[in-house]
Parts: sequence; structure tokens; C-alpha cells
Amino acid sequence: MIAYIKEMSVSHHGWLDEKEFHDGVTLCQSIPGASAMQTAAYVGLKARGVAGALVSFVGFGLPAFLFMLVLSWLYASYNEVPRLVSLFNGLHVVVVAIVAHATYSFGKSTFKNYEESLLSLPAAVFLWVGVSPFIVILGAALIGIVLLRGNGIVVASTAEKGRGKHSVRHFSALLMILLFGLLVVYVLDKELLNLAILMMKIDLFAFGGGFASIPLMLQEIVNVRGWMDSKTLMDGIALGQVTPGPIVITSTFVGYMLYGLPGAIIATIAIFTPSFLMVIAVTPVFDRLKASTYFTGATKGILASFVGLLFFVTVKFSLAVPWDLVRMVLVCTAFGALLRKVDILYVVLIIAVISVFVF
Repeated sequence: MIAYIKEMSVSHHGWLDEKEFHDGVTLCQSIPGASAMQTAAYVGLKARGVAGALVSFVGFGLPAFLFMLVLSWLYASYNEVPRLVSLFNGLHVVVVAIVAHATYSFGKSTFKNYEESLLSLPAAVFLWVGVSPFIVILGAALIGIVLLRGNGIVVASTAEKGRGKHSVRHFSALLMILLFGLLVVYVLDKELLNLAILMMKIDLFAFGGGFASIPLMLQEIVNVRGWMDSKTLMDGIALGQVTPGPIVITSTFVGYMLYGLPGAIIATIAIFTPSFLMVIAVTPVFDRLKASTYFTGATKGILASFVGLLFFVTVKFSLAVPWDLVRMVLVCTAFGALLRKVDILYVVLIIAVISVFVF
């Protein structure tokens, strides 16, 4: 998706030059949230200011929300139909392959030395014994600051400081709107407020892209609150992979299954809002931020911990699958296809078709 955004914004429309776009991608991969959504917001911010960022962000995410809303309604209405049961039996296997592949990809791109790799195993163990993933992530950030930071801090230029002050005004206004919105939700339904706060917290801690949200969703939605079981969440993740847009659109499914249409809307807005605000706030001062040894060390520690968290999710989802020879073949086939960079949509759709006739 980021490649398509680059083609449209740099090559086709000329809204940004290549260097600006690459700086934006670096920014979006360094802060929590869905990277593609944030990149769309960054392009809009550079092209038309905060209004452009908001329009780009909503325009990019709206199709995925509408698709997932329809799929969630179909799932809630017809998930007991035998054919659909067979379909999701196969899709559970695909989800295991997808998360296992995400674990491998995260590890391959994250581990640059043995200190980083050593952080991943304790993260998985702590999550397994019931430690909150948010505490694990904060601990990894602190360890990263101590062990993984480099040298040197760059001082912001006068122009950068000026842009930062201008951005603070926009950020403050948007934050006030968010707080007012949360107050309205509180008045309407306290349960919806709890859902909104949880989704915002997940977004704030999901460093490294949308897949980083999966361990947080599993722990908070399944293990801590018991809002749904692992298989239902896996179904939501599978549906998220056949819609356009980021994997965190699974939040729409979660919200719909819990509270219907209002829950879907609140959960979706909540899981994207913090990362949108961070793009607005961080863009003007990112050059200084990325040069901070504390920031780079914390980021390295967090990303290393997510390898362990994703490994935990892989194991947890695997235990929810009733394995047999057919499922073993399917999961190996799906994992191998992802390793060979076959489009994830094709992998999901092919396994889904096979599942309807096999299970």
C-alpha cells in the first residue's frame, strides 16, 4: 500500500518529492500505529496541511471500514451455516501462517545484534505468564534506552522549532475535539467508552505497523476481558486480510461483535485516532527526535519485544486449531507462499476456497 501511495503522491500528482516521501515513511515506521494509514496522513499534511491530512486519512481508511462492516454483519448473521463454518476452519490455519510469517519478518528486519534478539524471548514468556503486554513494551523500551542507544543528539533548527509551535496549536485543537468526543461517548454509553479507551491504548503501543496490534488485541480482548474467544478473534483477523486497508481494521469486527454498529464505529475511530494525532505532532520535529539516542534505543527495544509478542500469538493461535494432516499441509503451504512473497489476499482466498470443500 505504501508503494501505491508513493506512486500516486510522488510520481503522478507531484505533491511530494522522493526525499520527503522517504522521510515520511521513516517517521511512520518509527511511531506506533498502522504505517500505511499514517503515510496517507503524512502525504495529506505535506500537500494541504492538517485538513489535507484528515481527508487523506479518512479517505484511505473508509473503504476498509465499509468492507469490514458488511463482512462483520454477514459473520454475525450466518456464522453457523455449515459452509461458513468450513470456511473459517480453513481461515484459522491461514491466520496462524500469517502471524508466523509476521514473526519471521519482524525478526529478520529487527534483529541487528544479539542484544536485540535476547529481548524477544522474555517478552513472550512474560506475556505467557500473564504480564500485561503494555508493561512488557514499556520495560523493553527502558532496556533499549540502556543497552541499544547510540551516540549524539541533534539540536533542532530555528525553522524546525517554528514549525513545531505551529503544529502544537493544531494538535491541541484536535486533542480537545477528541476529549469532547470521549465525553459524549461516556454520556451515551460507558461500555462504549471502555471499548474506545482500549482501542486507543492498543494503537498507542503498536510500534512497527498494524501487525504489532495483534498481541495487544489477543491479550486484552481475549485473555483479560474475555469479550470473545481466540477462534472468533482469528475469524476477525482473517476477514481483515480480505479487505483493503490495514490489519487493525479488525477493530471494526471486534466493535461490531460486541456492540453492533455503534461499537464498530467507535472502535474504528478510536484505534486510528492516536496515531493520526502523532503524525500531526511529530512531523515538524522528527529530524530532532530520530537523532535522539534515547528515542532510537527505546524504539529498538520495543520492536525487539514485538518479535517475542508475535511468537506468543503464533503459539496461542496454534493451540486453538484442531490439527490434522490436511491442516498441517495447508499451514505449510500458506507459510511457504508468504515467504515467496505471494500476495496475502491470494493466499487467503485460495485457502478459503479449498476449506469450503475440504472441511
